[in-house]
Amino acid sequence: MTEKKELRIAYILTVVLLFAGVSSYAGFQDPEPESPVRLMYKSVAGKVLFDHKTHVDASGYGIECLTCHHHPEGEENLASCGSCHAKEKNKTAGLSCLDCHDADEIDVGDPLIKSDAFHKQCIDCHKEGGAGPEDCGSCHAI
Repeated sequence: MTEKKELRIAYILTVVLLFAGVSSYAGFQDPEPESPVRLMYKSVAGKVLFDHKTHVDASGYGIECLTCHHHPEGEENLASCGSCHAKEKNKTAGLSCLDCHDADEIDVGDPLIKSDAFHKQCIDCHKEGGAGPEDCGSCHAI
């Protein structure tokens, strides 16, 4: 074979393999998960990366969805904490606490802001379960 012919075969083979690689990547992607796999929460104390898979999988903590997304029960699309718990004090998200909580669940006083609700639920759960981070620097990355 001549050098020109070998070069032409190499170019054709390169184009064929490139096309096969691109079409395989586009055609066989993993389906999108039903819920976000990881969420990044931004706060003044630093970003917090939350990994759903670690919390939900049996190989992780094995927590049921309704343990954290506890209100409103029975709906397919579970509400986020921020839909009720405001980001700042003295701001409401448009709902009364009694729309989701029983009267005996509510502390008298200001409703929890979102960060306080996260802290109460997450830290308490980690302390009770004896697993996962319990100090600030384990979750918050500055």
